[in-house]
Amino acid sequence: MKNLLFIFTAMLIVSSCKSPEKGKIFYPETNKADIRDNYFGTVVADPYRWLEDDNSNETAIWVEAQNKVTFAYLDKIPYRDEIRARLTEMWNYEKYTAPFKEGDYTYFSKNDGLQNQYVVYRQKDGGEPEVFIDPNKFSEDGTTSLSTLSFSDDGSMAAYAISEGGSDWRKVIVMDALSKEIIGDTIKDVKFSDLSWQANEGFYYSSYDKPEGSELSAKTDHHKLYFHKLGTSQEEDELVFGADIKRRYLSGSVTEDGKYLVISASISTTGNELYIKDLSKPGSELVTIVDNFDNDHYVIDNEDSKLFIVTNLDSPNRRIITVDAGNPGVENWVDFIPETDNVLMPSTGSGYFFAHYMIDAISKVMQYNNKGEMIREIQLPGVGSASGFSGKKEDIELYFTFTNYITPGTIYSLNPESGETGVYKKPDVDFNSEDYESEQVFYTSKDGTKIPMIITYKKGTGMNGENPTILYGYGGFNISETPSFSITNAFWLEMGGIYAVPNIRGGGEYGEEWHLEGTKMNKQNVFDDLIAAGEYLIENNYTSSDYLAIRGASNGGLLVGAVMTQRPDLMKVALPAVGVLDMLRYHKFTAGAGWAYDYGTSEESEEMFRYLLHYSPVHNVQEGTEYPATLITTADHDDRVVPAHSFKFAAELQEKQAGDEPVLIRIETMAGHGAGTPVSKIIEQYADIFGFTLYSMGVDKI
Repeated sequence: MKNLLFIFTAMLIVSSCKSPEKGKIFYPETNKADIRDNYFGTVVADPYRWLEDDNSNETAIWVEAQNKVTFAYLDKIPYRDEIRARLTEMWNYEKYTAPFKEGDYTYFSKNDGLQNQYVVYRQKDGGEPEVFIDPNKFSEDGTTSLSTLSFSDDGSMAAYAISEGGSDWRKVIVMDALSKEIIGDTIKDVKFSDLSWQANEGFYYSSYDKPEGSELSAKTDHHKLYFHKLGTSQEEDELVFGADIKRRYLSGSVTEDGKYLVISASISTTGNELYIKDLSKPGSELVTIVDNFDNDHYVIDNEDSKLFIVTNLDSPNRRIITVDAGNPGVENWVDFIPETDNVLMPSTGSGYFFAHYMIDAISKVMQYNNKGEMIREIQLPGVGSASGFSGKKEDIELYFTFTNYITPGTIYSLNPESGETGVYKKPDVDFNSEDYESEQVFYTSKDGTKIPMIITYKKGTGMNGENPTILYGYGGFNISETPSFSITNAFWLEMGGIYAVPNIRGGGEYGEEWHLEGTKMNKQNVFDDLIAAGEYLIENNYTSSDYLAIRGASNGGLLVGAVMTQRPDLMKVALPAVGVLDMLRYHKFTAGAGWAYDYGTSEESEEMFRYLLHYSPVHNVQEGTEYPATLITTADHDDRVVPAHSFKFAAELQEKQAGDEPVLIRIETMAGHGAGTPVSKIIEQYADIFGFTLYSMGVDKI
């Protein structure tokens, strides 16, 4: 691979763009360099390589110029302010998280309505709640967020991680939970880590040696597990695992009884080794449970030396097995909750196991005792997604949240002894769910596979092919798209839009086999599934190509990029967000190398290179093609899917767009991949996205 060596020339020749109604936009000129790479004898040009350096002055100038053009266009959309005002109005309601017990206090998080970040509260013995941590005070603009909060064994100490500017790099702060005083044991440069306490002595965390500047992924492929002992400096932290063994992701967790340290190690996003250490015996050695990366496993609970392990070994839909920690090899595993035809996502609380199953992406929850006997099916309040059912063994009450596309997330209490449930917190949202409906359909993809899709809209909507419709997809990394409520989608429905979500391959809705059918040399299945979803919506008159928008983020941004370059005629609007768009070089960037299990890499074989080149969005933008109206969204501090993907894709599209539809890139500043984004920024982003979408569809007013 060549290094980029060229002189950056003046490129910014315009200070504004024409108004939307006058057609053609004058984009900032993007300089091109003669950069070429040789893959197995095939030379591939990479003229915008310089945009990979998001810390350079040249890139900063380009970002400023692009945002100037983008916001000049968006400013002229007549109802953009109206959208922002209505989103703000709808967003302004109290939001709670389920409570949990630590020491003598019950903790929960709450947002008064428009606060940029949730505030952590606590109360004692039913007394008045008091503020425990207010992340809104971390920074003036709300861009520093709370990401993790973990308590010591007796609840007297707490460690919490903060993200600054949306970065995946965290800072861990330790505090005396009783007095709420910070004690000075701050840990810096922590990434992709849980915090797990060992009694009250200290906690385990994971991180990498932090790369400098724009260094590539070689510096973030060696995760290490540390133990921080209270009252010592970070330099004194014990390296527990990873000194000699190179793994991309490591995590360490202590079992609830404090007896075992469980270590998970992996080289990609799927498949892990599993180790265990007996903390009750000083000087004990690590014991290997699983020594390969062929499957996923984790310890969900233990009773003294009896381990309960969730695994997809010989069970792609997952099962729970038991084994003795003294001899935990796979050959000794015994089924506790066997595999079924549906995907299992279990939790524990109050001494029970809760088997959460997905049936066509819809929740069903069964309760088991510690002998593996089914006690009851939990009666859910409707058809949708349930989550929670977790807590400590001594908890006498548990909580779960239920939601779907038209039902705001409501928290329910559960008496695990009787099975009785009740509403704990129901949000007061300015949205009448009774006016809307969701239907689940099954359509046929290109290769004959049946794909479920949930379509949501206002009751009485005429299926005349003229309904503005957002088709949302993800399709990767074993992640399931289950029904959930959001204010942004509620707004879209309120103004007459249709929202459709297919459960395409690559996700986890039907287990590991469904996931694998959308990975590596099967990745085209994912794009075909979304294309078939769009064709179904059009053929059945929900919408038409003139009123269809496709949207996805991260891996879903790749999905949008691939579909819009393969079938630009299918949709009117394309909305790729923080997308993985350069498939030949994604693994060169900080977080990207861990995604090879799903994608493969351009260097592993000529066959894999050619497959990636076939669909890589950056490399499949063609001269003379009329592309849909496109609004690419990214953030300058995204260190997971680095903004270079979006920058290069925007440059290619702007250069080669043959039609009159706009190709814009909206680059959020002081923000990252999405987690912890302030409410104020989220509202602004969606006002722009919805305004752009509707305007591009020819909607004059809302």
